[in-house]
Amino acid sequence: MKESETTLLRTRVDKNKLRQAEDVFNTLGLKSSDAVNLFLAQVALRKDLPFAVTTQPERVQDDPAQAKAWNDALGEY
Repeated sequence: MKESETTLLRTRVDKNKLRQAEDVFNTLGLKSSDAVNLFLAQVALRKDLPFAVTTQPERVQDDPAQAKAWNDALGEY
């Protein structure tokens, strides 16, 4: 990506939430900037948020179904 194609995004975030998120990003081999770029790409692609925003979240899957989905996608460890 050329320098002229990028812009600097600065934001304030809760320190503890950032640390927790960075733990997840590290597990996935991502930097925080990679995760932000993934989020922005998904918003642009969907023309919407890539997740539901609600005050009453409902579980999409129960624990066994979620575990199976993760194992099928990523393999067991």
